[in-house]
Amino acid sequence: MSKAMDYLLQTRGEVVAPYFKFLKQAGENLDPKTRGLVSLLGKVHAQSESGLRQYLPRALRDGASAAEVIDVLLFSLPMLGLTRINWAIEIILTMDIPGFSPEQLDREATWHRLTAVAELPLGQPVRMEVADRAVFVLREQQEVRVYDSQCPHQATNIPESGLSGTTLSCPNHGWQFDLQTGTCIGGGGHPLCQIISRINDQQEIELFL
Repeated sequence: MSKAMDYLLQTRGEVVAPYFKFLKQAGENLDPKTRGLVSLLGKVHAQSESGLRQYLPRALRDGASAAEVIDVLLFSLPMLGLTRINWAIEIILTMDIPGFSPEQLDREATWHRLTAVAELPLGQPVRMEVADRAVFVLREQQEVRVYDSQCPHQATNIPESGLSGTTLSCPNHGWQFDLQTGTCIGGGGHPLCQIISRINDQQEIELFL
């Protein structure tokens, strides 16, 4: 939420709050993915860059795929116009979100080898890359957890410098995450996206991407 909206809620909450209540109730029969895509279209129509950067990760977090985002933009061409769609695509490409590259857009997920379990330090997260994705990996004995490096706020690709012990901090807006659970412990309310992983018979970690 913007500082301006925070101000209006603080100073004229009796007027603004019912509007947000109405929006929530108006979409209560929609599933989260549909609400996310509709909200995303609203930000594109208004050409709100900050809104697009905020609502695109939210739509993806609620189950929308990159291909579905592109399709819903094109489906709304009569309403949005080509200029707004091009504007949105340019911003999406600068966000560098996995799945939007032409090579990955319609690719079905499959298993990818990451590394051998024995090559990971115990209790110390590491940042690794596989299949054009960056991930953070934490090994505790034989249990391994893998998280997307993208912050769930605005899809910032968190660098290795964001690590401090098992705490990961996003450099853009200060969101912090506990890599033992993926939980957001500061700055926001959404956890890191956990990547589906498995350990094969050769004691190698594989990711489903």
